[in-house]
Amino acid sequence: MVKLRFRQILFVILSILFLLPISANAKVLKKADTDKKRIALTFDDGPSKSNTAAILNVLKEYEIQATFFVIGENAEKDPDRIRSIFDAGHEIGNHTYSHIYISKVPESTLRNEIEKTENILMKITGEKPHVFRPPGGFYNDASLAVLDSLGYKCVLWSVDTRDWSMPKSDNVATQVQESATKGDIILFHDLEDKRLPTVAALKRIIPYLIENGYEFVTVSELFENEAD
Repeated sequence: MVKLRFRQILFVILSILFLLPISANAKVLKKADTDKKRIALTFDDGPSKSNTAAILNVLKEYEIQATFFVIGENAEKDPDRIRSIFDAGHEIGNHTYSHIYISKVPESTLRNEIEKTENILMKITGEKPHVFRPPGGFYNDASLAVLDSLGYKCVLWSVDTRDWSMPKSDNVATQVQESATKGDIILFHDLEDKRLPTVAALKRIIPYLIENGYEFVTVSELFENEAD
């Protein structure tokens, strides 16, 4: 009787675990599986007075689109810069309202952070974002389930420039030039700091990769032909 009851309890536990909303649809995108020489440039933490306009100018010069994962609080304070990103044809993603680490907060807090940012962006652009980047790259099964339920794909990266640590722009450019391959998602930042090496590095990285046959696309475009 004891063994039977234990098996029944175990069966119930396993059944619950399999039914938990850790959905296979909650896909984490790190690098596209593609034969095409396509790369996605991404910029976290903006918009910023220090760097957004300069980044947009470089992208405009080479007529390429990128993906900006913006913080809701920054977007709320600076809607004109969000509008300038959107009007230039770039993709805008959700990066939470206050840059929280999503694996360390309750589900209700995470939902609020995502939906608050979503509402701000929709008010400015008229469009709902569909890609999300977790601050710090931290996530867990529970947070992925929340993202999936809200209609987001979780986007990480395959090349980390660590530009936030303020290295020399030459070092950032060399790292990307030596490591970038087909299907990469490259992580940059759009911080409120004039020391950021990103703009100067982009002026070397973009022409180099173009000369080597690469096409720049948004994150959503990078994965549009991949099977679910």
